Amino acid sequence: MKTEALRRRRPAGAASGDPASQGKTASRAGSTGTAARKRSSRVAYAYLALPFAFYAVFMILPWLQTIYLSFFNWDGIGARTWAGLANYLNVFRIPQLRVAILHSFELMIFFCVIPILVALLLTALMTGPRRPRLGVLRAIIFVPQVLPPVAVGVMWQWMYGDSGFINQVLKWVGLSGVARPWLASFSWAFVAVGLVGAWVTTGLCLAFFVAGAQKVPTELYEAVQTDGGGLVRQFWSITLPHLRGEIVIAATVTAITALGAFDIIYVMTTGGPGTATIVPGVLVYQLGFTTFQVGQASALAVVLSALVLLVISVLRIFARERP
Repeated sequence: MKTEALRRRRPAGAASGDPASQGKTASRAGSTGTAARKRSSRVAYAYLALPFAFYAVFMILPWLQTIYLSFFNWDGIGARTWAGLANYLNVFRIPQLRVAILHSFELMIFFCVIPILVALLLTALMTGPRRPRLGVLRAIIFVPQVLPPVAVGVMWQWMYGDSGFINQVLKWVGLSGVARPWLASFSWAFVAVGLVGAWVTTGLCLAFFVAGAQKVPTELYEAVQTDGGGLVRQFWSITLPHLRGEIVIAATVTAITALGAFDIIYVMTTGGPGTATIVPGVLVYQLGFTTFQVGQASALAVVLSALVLLVISVLRIFARERP
């Protein structure tokens, strides 16, 4: 009797193994999961709304306004006059502007190429099986990256001075004929500033590479050692291929730093002597706040932004995995 009563209470199609019942259950579970995902997405977008609003107000809108102002001649106070593409043509026609863009690419040698090569050499010496980690040395090399750029510029400005540390050392070792006011030299000012940039960014590159090298399995090094490979082969065959992603990241960050260089150069030389160390960042500031050519400064800033995007795109192409 009890069994018969339970059978009457059970809905039709609710028996175990009934395909229709299982389909309805799966449908309800699927709809529940979809609703949960939608709620999670709404919560995520709600959390992102405030950061995106700040980014839009303080980054996107000023950049769009810069593009708008680049088509006008304006002193920042009076009326604007339409200039069309004249400001952009001047970027490549006026020698001072053209030299500034050329210097930004030359700075990539000091801010990007040299630090990456030096950091790779230091990584080869500091990582791998049974090698000293030299944590204190790594921290010392990284210190310039955390120093304020203005402080770095002031410090090196004194060191490069006529009676600064570098000239004093040269005189102590009997090379007084080589000593000179480095930042006042048309031939050496750019190199002097570039070496400061290399000193600052080497620590960042080293941090990337050491972190990547520590993820390499030690079994790979042992396999190379078993085959008779030395330290050079271990680094070339094992460490370097595993640092592909870190090298691309370091190249991207340092290239952007080189193209957008401003604070160190402005503090050390203000773009001088003459135009020996002028770069787009310094020139944008001078055009906008010294000579009050806001339209021309905006055009140069837009061109600089385009160059940064171009460099990033090229590096991303090289970063793609090859079959």
